[in-house]
Formats: sequence, structure tokens, C-alpha cells
Amino acid sequence: MKIDMHTHIFPEKLPDFTRKFGYGDFIHLDHHRPGYARMMAGNRFFREINENCWDPEIRIKEYEKFNTTVQVVCTIPVMFSYWAKPNDGLAVSEFLNDDIAGAVEKYPKNYIALGTLPMQDTELAIKELERIKKLGFPGIQIGSNINNHNLSEPQFLPVFEACQELDMAVLVHPWEMMGEEYMQTYWLPWLVGMPAETTRAICSFIFSGLFDKLPELRVCFAHAGGSFLATIGRIEHGFNCRPDLVAVDNPTNPREYIGKFWIDSITHDADYLKYILPMIGSEKICLGSDYPFPLGDLEIGKFIEDMDLSDSVKEDIFALSTAKWLNIDLKDYQ
Repeated sequence: MKIDMHTHIFPEKLPDFTRKFGYGDFIHLDHHRPGYARMMAGNRFFREINENCWDPEIRIKEYEKFNTTVQVVCTIPVMFSYWAKPNDGLAVSEFLNDDIAGAVEKYPKNYIALGTLPMQDTELAIKELERIKKLGFPGIQIGSNINNHNLSEPQFLPVFEACQELDMAVLVHPWEMMGEEYMQTYWLPWLVGMPAETTRAICSFIFSGLFDKLPELRVCFAHAGGSFLATIGRIEHGFNCRPDLVAVDNPTNPREYIGKFWIDSITHDADYLKYILPMIGSEKICLGSDYPFPLGDLEIGKFIEDMDLSDSVKEDIFALSTAKWLNIDLKDYQ
């Protein structure tokens, strides 16, 4: 069994939130040709998507080619809209969550939902978290920073506490990459900024002690944990040589937290996957693709199938790790 736990889906029909709210560059769609749409941020072109981004039946057929039946779906991070006024951010989150809930309701064996929260407002975020819990969502997706505030900031702790109490898993996805305005060439925000953003989020969790404060919180970091595992030596050395700067809120060596969170499998590199497997363990690596975007693993783990790994390791990566992260019963999807 294979579950792709990192995929993005989008409503085919999206309100013009800019017109509705009277400000901002909210994303809207320009269906300029059959089967395709331009994502527009105000008058600025952001990205072209095609119907496999919004049509659940097309997605199911495409996944059949890779012997994968189940997709965990969440919105495209540009839709987080954390910069919006809180109540408007809530309205956007509600619309996106209701759209995903519709896909899950229609295809309950094929789709699992991760919700979106208005993280710019703690009370509203918890309110929406409680609502989507009742809708059957097993978790949420959040950004690696919230309006450039690290996830370690005190204002976010109640949201994470609510996630632990409600048994809701968390996927942390990079977005609004640090230094993005200074590296617009060569697609550097996606190639360099995203791995750094994910590392920023992991370090924020570790150094603030969030994993100790919330031991039952289940967190997965996208894109194989960014550059964190590759640079743990430097991070640990910094912790050891300058504890006055690093260990100010948590005296525990950061290396000790490896294995206490999940990552997805999107390494694009068999050798790197072999490198991190002994570090974090197969039970903490989940099959992910970032479908349907070209920077993703659009062969849905084929490179893992081709690797010389034991059946038990592959079973962990392909389904068991995701089941533990989301606390779901695989029998419900067979």
C-alpha cells in the first residue's frame, strides 16, 4: 500500500477575495484555456496550473499509474494568506477546508485532508482547528513562518497545544522564503530558500523546547526536513561552542531530537535517502511527492522502489509511517 502524504489541491472555482474584502493580492484563477488556469496574485501572474490540481477524478487516474491509491491533500501554501486581516484569513481558510472536505466526502478511500488555519490570529486558528476536527480532518498544514515570525513565538503555542489535545497532526511546509526578494534569479527561492526555511522551522521547534513541552504533538517537516539533517553537524557544533547564543531556552543537544519528528521522502536522491535513513529511521520517513508540481517527485516514490531496501523499510515509508503520523487506520483505505 502506498499513501502520498504531501500533495496539493486547489478549488476549481475560487472567489475573488480581493474584490470581496476590498484590499490585497489574494490569489484568484483565470481559466484562460480548457483544462488550465492562471493563478493570479492581484494583477501579477504567479503560476499556471492544470486540471490535475483541482479535479479529484483525474488525480486518482494519474496515481493509478504509480500503484498509489491514497493522497493526503492540502492547499498550496500561497493560499495561507497570513498577511490578511484575521477574519478575512478565517474566511479563506474555511472556503479551502470546505472544498477539500467535499473531495474527501466523495472519495473517502482516496483522499485524506489536511486543513488550513488563519495562524495570524490564535483564537480564530483554534476555532477553525476545532471545526475541521469535527469534519474528520486528521491534521493541518502550516507555513514555516507566520508573517516572518518563527514558530517558536509564544503566540503560536496555544495552537500547537490544541493540536496535541485534539490529536491533530501538523505538516510544516516552507513558504515566504527568507531573503526571497534578494534572490529572484535561477529559481533560488525554491532551490535554496525552501530547504533553509524548513531548517529554520525545525530549529525553532527544538531550541524553544516545543518538542519537550508537547511530547504527544506529531509534526512532519516537508521536503525531507530541508537542509536540517545535512547540516546537523554544524547546528550541533554551534549548540556546543556557543550555548550562550543557542541553548538559551533548551539545554538539550539538538541531535537528540532526530527521530522525534517525521519528514517526507522528497530527497530526489537515493544516496541522500540512504544517508538519512540510519539517522532518523524508516518509521519517521513518509512517502511524499509534492504532486502535482514539477519540483516534486512525480513518479510517486519510484526511486525508492528501485533502491536496495528491505521490504519492511519500504512498507514504513510507503504507508506505515504516515499512518502513525496521522494516527489513522490503514484498513479504512483498503
